[in-house]
Amino acid sequence: MHGDRAVQPTERTVMLSRLLAVNEHPLERVLRVALGLGLLAIVFVGPKTAWGWLGLVPLATGLIGSCPLYTLFGLSTCPLAAKRSSG
Repeated sequence: MHGDRAVQPTERTVMLSRLLAVNEHPLERVLRVALGLGLLAIVFVGPKTAWGWLGLVPLATGLIGSCPLYTLFGLSTCPLAAKRSSG
C-alpha cells in the first residue's frame, strides 16, 4: 500500500490534464451530447445518411467536457475555468 505518501502526478497525467482540460459549460455539454445523439440517429433512422457519423464529434466532446479547438485557441465557456484564471 502507499501509506501516507502522496501520489504525485506523472508527466503524462499533467500533459493529459492540459490537453483535455474541461473547457465547456455544463449546458453546452448537454447540448453537444443531444446534438451528437441526434446526428447519430440519422444514420439509422430517417434519411440513413453516413453524414450522421459526424455526430461522434459533438458526442465525444460533450461527454469528455473538453473541446480540442477551444484548447487550441485558448477559449473556455466553463465557469470554473474563468474563476480560476481571474482569481
